[in-house]
Amino acid sequence: MGSFRFQDQRIAYTEFGGGPALLNGQSGKRGRTARGSSARKRPVILIHGLLLSQTMDHPLAEDLAARGNRVITVDLLGHGASDRPRDMWRYSMASFAQQILALMDHLEIDQAVVMGTSLGANTALEIASCAPERLRAMVIEMPVLDNALLASAITFTPILVALTFGEPLMKILQRGARSVPRRLLPHYGNVLLDLIRQDPAPGAAVLQGLFFGRIAPHRTERRTFRTRALIIGHPRDPVHPFSDAGMLASELENSRLIEANSLIELRAKPQRLTDEIASFLDEVWSESPKRSSQSRRTRSSPKTSASSASGRKPARVRSGVR
Repeated sequence: MGSFRFQDQRIAYTEFGGGPALLNGQSGKRGRTARGSSARKRPVILIHGLLLSQTMDHPLAEDLAARGNRVITVDLLGHGASDRPRDMWRYSMASFAQQILALMDHLEIDQAVVMGTSLGANTALEIASCAPERLRAMVIEMPVLDNALLASAITFTPILVALTFGEPLMKILQRGARSVPRRLLPHYGNVLLDLIRQDPAPGAAVLQGLFFGRIAPHRTERRTFRTRALIIGHPRDPVHPFSDAGMLASELENSRLIEANSLIELRAKPQRLTDEIASFLDEVWSESPKRSSQSRRTRSSPKTSASSASGRKPARVRSGVR
């Protein structure tokens, strides 16, 4: 795991496919994630969800790196192995976007595909707003937009209250969670339990900072984005409603929309969606940068477009540009 400094804070990241972290200390050989991958080609940055860590993206990172991509996972400030200051003013979507740009500068990456989940998805949209020239493309999973506001408030306000005013109790839960050996749980079991294993106070600061800032670029601004985007929406998820994914697909001129079979498909049964993401990356990297950012979108049928605009689910899209 590598790190760099951002505004005097440590940001942790891990490289897959060409990254030094993959060198085996005994044999000196690289693992399977480095096959066919070059240290300087096809950079893809994966950004985790709110209060989670980069470990949630490691299985996907390995799969994408095995297909010839240089994949970087990162812990945003306040998350995972990065520094976790208690100052709420340090946390905002704008700051998270600047951290990803600083990571790219640190790794000398001029342009990358950025994929984000939930908080990470909105971070990618913020980069499209402030530095679109640094994006080769975006993969947006579970965006949090207009239709998610009520469910998000209902979901995260109790968590904020518990982390802020229930800190003594949360610290007791933290000690109990840390006593559970990691080897006893599957990968994603540890990803979820890490929510409780971490110090609660920085998590409260993250939520407070986000509550008082903009969550995503306004829809009038999103309609100006020309960066290619693959959008993945989930059914039956009130915090990340499919209507938000459909709305975003209708707003972005150069986008493709895919409906996941479930909230956990990419984690529990990843083959289909991983294939979709990998194919999208192949398309993006095979095009010239100018064409990738400016190619025209093939319009879907009027029925599908109307469904997306009204919040109803369009037919599942397997391929083609939306």
